[in-house]
Amino acid sequence: MFPEFLTLSNIYMVTGLLISMYSCVSNDVIQTLGTFLTTSRKMPTWVIWGYTSLVLVLTIGIGWIVNDGDMAFGRLERIPCPDTFTLVHALPPIILLFLTKYGIPVSTTFLILSIFSANDISVIGMILSKSVIGYFIALVVSIIIYNIIARPLERVFYYTQNKEISKWWVAAKWISTAFLWSQWLMQDAANLFVYLPRKASLTELLLVLAAFSGMLWIVAYKRGGEVQKIIKMKTNVQDPRSATIIDLIYAFLLLYFVKLNNVPMSTTWVFIGLLAGREIALYHRLRFESPKKMYKHILKDLSKVMFGLVVSIAVVLMLIKFDVVKEFFLSHFM
Repeated sequence: MFPEFLTLSNIYMVTGLLISMYSCVSNDVIQTLGTFLTTSRKMPTWVIWGYTSLVLVLTIGIGWIVNDGDMAFGRLERIPCPDTFTLVHALPPIILLFLTKYGIPVSTTFLILSIFSANDISVIGMILSKSVIGYFIALVVSIIIYNIIARPLERVFYYTQNKEISKWWVAAKWISTAFLWSQWLMQDAANLFVYLPRKASLTELLLVLAAFSGMLWIVAYKRGGEVQKIIKMKTNVQDPRSATIIDLIYAFLLLYFVKLNNVPMSTTWVFIGLLAGREIALYHRLRFESPKKMYKHILKDLSKVMFGLVVSIAVVLMLIKFDVVKEFFLSHFM
């Protein structure tokens, strides 16, 4: 006889949580730990894992205490926790994991949270609107900032990249990584904890932190996976000084959106907008590469997130009408 807690609903909940946890981290690692992994290629895996896990524990732990058991930092106030979990709730992170394997930066937030917001279309619209607006805000902010700092900073970084870098810059990179990683956790925690009660117990907190830390080990060992290629193609991001500036700009953008309202958003759009604005400004100020190559990279990144969004919408629509799709498939192909 199965234990009382081992119900089909709980199995779907735990499955969705664990796969969502790994899918979100591995798919969004380009925005959070991407530059850190790129600039720390020679660093032992256990050091990277230990540092990122420490920031994780402190951010989620303090958030749980301050927010009276809410690990999602209020991002799930508009999204109810279902009374019973079904296969439909477990499928989105599985699909996300498959798409991540091929380096497609899918809208993690939209794909996962939309299933839980199927009864309130307005929430889905707010998530999508905030994400797209985030892209253009990040694009404009990045263009302005890099037009200002391109010549006095980025040009110096580019021509001194083979020289020894000050330890102060290395320390700044680690600090900026912690700042960015914590802001991402506060913004994207909704994607990870949507499967849990909105007020988690201490036991649930400890189990989540242990599982999440285990996922980080895989990411640290793989050094980011396929989506890491988006980072590596950008101008001089291997330099810790350039990477530090990217992280700081991105972290402050996320902090702005965290404070703006409690609507979840796709941070991938913000990050891609930031990189696009950076490449545009560096081209116009420094001419490090041809305009054809620069715009090709920008359009390629944008087309990937657009394709990911279209896939996400298609998947969400099919899952919302899962019973209808299943009946159609059985009647026509079985």
